[in-house]
This record gives sequence, structure tokens and C-alpha cells, in this order.
Amino acid sequence: MSETTSQSPHDDVADGVEATPLVRLEGAGKRYGNIIALRDVTMDVHAGQVTCVLGDNGAGKSTLIKIIAGLHQHTDGVMRINGEETVFDSPRDALEVGIATVYQDLAVVPLMPVWRNFFLGSELTVGWGPLKRLDVPAMKRIAKEELFEMGIDLRDVDQPIGTLSGGERQCVAIARAVYFGAKVLILDEPTAALGVKQSGVVLRYIMQAKNRGLGVVFITHNPHHAFPVGDRFMVLKRGRSIGYHVKDEISIDDLTAQMAGGAELQELSHELAQLGGHTAELKQVEADLEQTLGGRPAQ
Repeated sequence: MSETTSQSPHDDVADGVEATPLVRLEGAGKRYGNIIALRDVTMDVHAGQVTCVLGDNGAGKSTLIKIIAGLHQHTDGVMRINGEETVFDSPRDALEVGIATVYQDLAVVPLMPVWRNFFLGSELTVGWGPLKRLDVPAMKRIAKEELFEMGIDLRDVDQPIGTLSGGERQCVAIARAVYFGAKVLILDEPTAALGVKQSGVVLRYIMQAKNRGLGVVFITHNPHHAFPVGDRFMVLKRGRSIGYHVKDEISIDDLTAQMAGGAELQELSHELAQLGGHTAELKQVEADLEQTLGGRPAQ
């Protein structure tokens, strides 16, 4: 990991106590030749807080993840880790300072037992030389204990991880990251492929991670999932931040309208009305638009 000269950290005030963010982006951007994937993004990730990054497909969420996770280097702006200006050379550099990323595909082996997936690539061993072997009892015990701490009580960690629900598999990935020393946890659309009940399970695990002092970056396109757990909200559109708020500065209705593009929806509502004829279908569309705009009729 290559680092430039450290500058004085910009301290924020959280709950009355000055704290340097675990991660801070200042005007960060990413260019691929003439293509600008991300531009002028400023955000903080604090310990014990959830920073939600919202946006539709192509908004720049994946690029943002890759910069913080060390997959890509930013081409503009500054990234600070614990106050020090930093450029990651690889994802291993990010892991070494405690930044763990749980991607949507989870990178688990479905037919392997839960405990084996928990320690995959970092197995515990006993003995040495030709007598070295896996410490299976310790790995089973630790996996069960860590999952219980995160709120999931598995009767048998020998069961294949593929038999767990989507929410439970997300929990295993989160608990694994916490156990191996994550300070910042990046969650890439963890609720995207889940139903309402399983999404609720994952949101509870996010709160568990927050309460254990981790800084969580929650990537999602659903403001109704982000708002209950989030402390800070950034909305991305076409690679740019169009809003960055702390929770007491914005309501769920305003966040939804900003995420959906309130002005664009109002314009669409006008166009539909001008088509003439308030059919049942048109009225339903207008009702849906009003709900998306936070219950306010389109003017």
C-alpha cells in the first residue's frame, strides 16, 4: 500500500465527541480514459454508524465500492484512512487496515458446511510439519459462537451453507468479516435478491455490526431498506452525488423522492395526464407516482 504525506485529519463531531472518520473521501473520482465513472464524491464512514449509498444501476455505486475496497485506485480527489491520505494497491491492502467487503454473490461454496465457509482461506491448524492438520473442533466452536453473537443460532454448523436462507448466508459472511478484524464493513446490495422477511433479517444483522462498533457502508437501491438503519445517506446519480445528508436532515419521503428523481416523475405525471382520459390504469399510475413522491400530488 502506497501512502502520501499525512495531513491533519478533518475531525467531525459525532454525539458530542470529536472523531476522525475511519474512511473519508474528499472530491473522489474515477476516470477510465475519457469516460468518467465517478466524480467529486465526498463522504465519511464513522465507527458505530451506517453510511448508506443509494442509486440505480449505473449510478456509480460499484465504482465507489471498488475504490474503498482497493480493487481500483481513484484518479481524482483524496481518500483518507483514519486521517491519513491513502492509495490502495490491492484489496489485500484494504483488508490489512480492516476494510472488508461482502459482495452480493457472497463467494461461498454451497456444498461445504457452514464452519468450512466461515474459515475458507483462513483455516485454523494444530501441530507442525508433517503432523500439521486442521483444527476442526475449534473452527466449529468459533463459527457457532460468532454466528450466535450476530443473532443466528444454528443447531448444526456442519450443514451445507447452501441449505441456509439468503439472509442467513449474508449473516455468515458478515460474522466472518467481524471475526477476522473488520473495522469497516462494505455490504454490496445485500437485500437486492431477498424477500421482505429475509431483508428484515439482514437489516437486523447490519444493526448488530453497527452496535459492535463497525463502520458500515450499505449499498442499496431501496431507500425503505436504508432509512431504518442508516445514519448518513448519499444518493448517487450518473456518477455524481446529488445529496448527502445525516438522518435528522432528511425524511424517508424526501429521500425516496430524491432517489427516484422527483422532478422527473412530476414531468412524467404531466405527460401522462396530457394523453387524455383518466382510465383506471392511468389513475393507478398517478397514484403510484404520488406515493413515490412521498404522498404529495404531482403539481
